[in-house]
Amino acid sequence: MLIAGRFVNGLAVGFLSSVVPMYQSETAPPENRGRMVSLQQWAITWGIFLAFGIDYGCSFIKGPKQFRLPLGLQIVPSIILLFTMVLMPFSPRWLVAHNYISDARRVLGRLRTYGHASAPEVQEELRLIHETIVHERETMHSSYWDLLKYPNRRRTFLGCGMQFMQQFTGINTLMLYAPTIFRDIGLNSIQSIALCQAINGLVNVISTIPAILWIDRWGRRPTLLVGTICIILFYLVLSLLMRSYSTLDSKSGVDTSESDANGRAVGIASISMVYLVVASFAFSWGPCG
Repeated sequence: MLIAGRFVNGLAVGFLSSVVPMYQSETAPPENRGRMVSLQQWAITWGIFLAFGIDYGCSFIKGPKQFRLPLGLQIVPSIILLFTMVLMPFSPRWLVAHNYISDARRVLGRLRTYGHASAPEVQEELRLIHETIVHERETMHSSYWDLLKYPNRRRTFLGCGMQFMQQFTGINTLMLYAPTIFRDIGLNSIQSIALCQAINGLVNVISTIPAILWIDRWGRRPTLLVGTICIILFYLVLSLLMRSYSTLDSKSGVDTSESDANGRAVGIASISMVYLVVASFAFSWGPCG
């Protein structure tokens, strides 16, 4: 049942990951679309942080409720999303594409000029949307193979490559197996591991804020380059520290107070590296990828 639930949940998350950015791009003003994507990523980090916080709170519960309660609570944001989406308008582009011109004008007025559908900027944007859709329909005699032909090939590989490399940074694996890392470096209690994981989520939230504020000033490419270099360096240091800790742990039969202190120092440094990898991803590949 858990596997089937994860499968259905994965399908839902996949749909939302595709549809939400599209909906944002079709409803937000052009000058705010980049920031809207960053805010979406920030909302995701808040969800992760809240989940880790709930896990920490439930770690004090004894019995099956310790894992059943966090799983059951996932339905709360789903219900909120279900009912609040009823209040969300259709995107102006979708309405124009389906010939609901008056509805599109009203929605644009609501989104751009506080309900003034007759405002000049609303009429201009509606005209541009209509012209774009007409042009797309006139040049629609194409196939998916055209994505692999010049000049679309580079754009296709760039878009797919960005999505692939965002996952290939290993951030999901790190977030998932961070409790295992914390345990391997000496944390024994469930509460201490859950607390470190909750802090990990908080680092993710805080580190996304600079991208929201300054991503347009920094530029996407420099931000991605800096973030990639930081991720590589911190991963390298983390792997060396964990190797060092395993060496110390193998000599636990002859531990002295000095080796205990070294083990604690290596453990703290390893946890710090996990946080720094997450922070490096949060300000770069998270909002930019």
